[in-house]
Amino acid sequence: MATVSKSTERAAGSSVNAELARRVVFYVLLTLFSLFFLLPLVWMIVTAIKPFAEWVQPNWIPKDATFQNFSDIFQDPSLPVRRWFVNSLVIAAAFTIATLIIDAMAAYAYARMEFRGRNLLFGLLLATLVMPGIMFLVPNFILIAQLNWIGTYQGVIAPGLAGVFGVFFLRQFFQGIPRELEEAALIDGAGVWTTFVRVVLPLASGALATLGVITFMTSWNDFLWPLLILGNERDMLTLPVGLATLPRTVQFRLRQADGGGHRHDHTGADPVPVPAAVHRAKRGDDRAQGVAKQRQRSMAEK
Repeated sequence: MATVSKSTERAAGSSVNAELARRVVFYVLLTLFSLFFLLPLVWMIVTAIKPFAEWVQPNWIPKDATFQNFSDIFQDPSLPVRRWFVNSLVIAAAFTIATLIIDAMAAYAYARMEFRGRNLLFGLLLATLVMPGIMFLVPNFILIAQLNWIGTYQGVIAPGLAGVFGVFFLRQFFQGIPRELEEAALIDGAGVWTTFVRVVLPLASGALATLGVITFMTSWNDFLWPLLILGNERDMLTLPVGLATLPRTVQFRLRQADGGGHRHDHTGADPVPVPAAVHRAKRGDDRAQGVAKQRQRSMAEK
């Protein structure tokens, strides 16, 4: 008996050790995988506190860290970044609230109300999901232009309301709510609207929150449509469009120095702690260095 119990204990201990080893390996791999996706964010933060001279240097620790970049971008009167941030916040919030209201009402109608052609209309609605959004760009622009909404916030918000995905998502959730709850409310004297507002919507708070986050992020990151509608109104631009139009000029002057060397003076730079601006800065410096080398070769040949 003692031998059997000892062998059982050894087997149990070995299984526990094997499970512990698997969990350690799993979490190590998960940590490495997470670090892989965090590296771009870390690089963006590191670059944001670098001085301009270190932008193109592949060093992860700045030699002379500074927050002057943030000061420059927020204090420059030609860069209304605060206004762009507020514009994006207002547009995304208004878009999200309106979309949730419209999608919830449409989804409840498709889920609970009986009317002729309901399934056909819903099928046609779902068919639009397989169409690329770029197909609706020109018709939407013509409609907004006819309404004289070019250069307005409502021109940015209106075309995207009542998204098909939101209607489909909430309809599926509403169909999972027991009908008995709604029937009990109707027996107590509640109408359809009261049942929808006081019974169905509270039960769908999780689905509404999920759809709200997705809708807000979609509106916040939208670039092409706000660019078309607000492109000529600089103070009304959203943050993604505004960051893409940041002035970024690098002037490269070559001066003949003692000993045949050249001095490179970078002027007119606007350090901005955003990846897009950093990318443009690197491309600008690469072009400038190419021009400098070409001039050096031409001078040497002469």
